[in-house]
Amino acid sequence: MKRKQPAYLELYASLRKAIIDGAFPYGTKIPSKRSLSAAYDLSLVTVEHAIELLDEEGYVEPREREGIFVIYRPDSMIAVQEEPPLPTDIHTYVREDTFPFTVLARTIRKVLSDYQEEILVKSPSQGLPSLQMVISHHLRSARGMETDPDQILIGSGAEYLYGLLVTILGRDKIYGIEEPSYEMIRRVYQASGASIEPLRLGKNGILSEELSRTRANVLHITPYHSWPTGITADASKKREYIAWASEHNAILIEDDYDSEFTLSGKPADTLYAMAEEGQVIYLNTFSRTIAPSIRIGYMILPKKLLQQFKERAGFYSCTVSTMSQLILYELLSSGDYERHLNRIRRSRKQKR
Repeated sequence: MKRKQPAYLELYASLRKAIIDGAFPYGTKIPSKRSLSAAYDLSLVTVEHAIELLDEEGYVEPREREGIFVIYRPDSMIAVQEEPPLPTDIHTYVREDTFPFTVLARTIRKVLSDYQEEILVKSPSQGLPSLQMVISHHLRSARGMETDPDQILIGSGAEYLYGLLVTILGRDKIYGIEEPSYEMIRRVYQASGASIEPLRLGKNGILSEELSRTRANVLHITPYHSWPTGITADASKKREYIAWASEHNAILIEDDYDSEFTLSGKPADTLYAMAEEGQVIYLNTFSRTIAPSIRIGYMILPKKLLQQFKERAGFYSCTVSTMSQLILYELLSSGDYERHLNRIRRSRKQKR
C-alpha cells in the first residue's frame, strides 16, 4: 500500500504523539535507533531522520553514549525555570538569495499574455479567490495547516496587516510583544492606537514568568527565527503559548516570516496547526521568500473572527493589485515557488 507521506515523517509523528501524550515523560529515554528500526521495520537512516526532526523541534535530545532523552515538558508553564535576559550581542539572522529574476520575468509575461484585461479588474477585499485557494493548498501540503480559502486575507506586506489586526481585534486590547522584537511591530501598533506590553525573551521564547504576569489579551510572537535574536521556540514553549491562550481566553498572532527556509526535512510545526481552531491568527509574507519589493502578505483569520472582520474592516479595498496577485498565483500553482524554496534550502545545507 502506498504511503500517504514519507516513512520518516510517519515515525516522527508517531513518536511526537507518544511524547505529547505522556507515554515517554520528560527526562526518560526513548528506544534506541536500532530498536526503533526493528520495531517499525524501517532503515536506520529513516529512523535517524525522524530523530533529527524531533531534536530540532525540541522534543528530544540525543546524548552521546547515553541515548535519546525526552526534553519536552507539558507542564513547562509552571515548572520550567527560565534563564535571565539575553545578551545584546546575539547573532542576527541574515537573508539569502531572492527569487530568480528570469523566472519572475517569464511569469509576468505569461500573466500579461494569458489574463490581458483581467489585470485591470479590481480585486475583492480579501484577495482573489484563485490566490486564496492556491495558498490554502500550499499550506496544507507544505505545512500541514488545514484552512478554508475564505479565511485567508491578502494584504500589502506584514506592516499593513499589523495595523489591520488592530482594527479587527480592537484598540481596547493589550498587545504583548517580544522584547526585543522587529521594531515595526511596536511602531505600527502604537501608531494604530493600541497598547503594547514588551515581554522579555529567554533562550527559546518569552520567559514563563513574563507570561504569568502579563495583562495582555493578544500575544504577537515570532516562533521561528525571531528578529533580531534569531530565537526559535521549541515544542514545549509552543505548547506553553497555546496553554496560556486557553487559560486567558487570549489570541495568539503567529508571525511566521522565515520558516520556509528551514534546513530541516520538514518546516517547523506552526502554532496554527498545533492549536485548537480560533486560538491563532497566522501571518506570513512573500516579501521574504520572493523579494522585498513584492509587497504581498497574508493572514489566516479564525472562523469566529470572519464576521468581525467584515463588520470592522470588510469595506477596505485590497491593497495588492490584481496583477501582482495573479503573478503570485502563477508562481505557486506552477511549482516555481516550491522549487525556489528547495534551491535555497539545498544551498544553505551545503554552506553549513
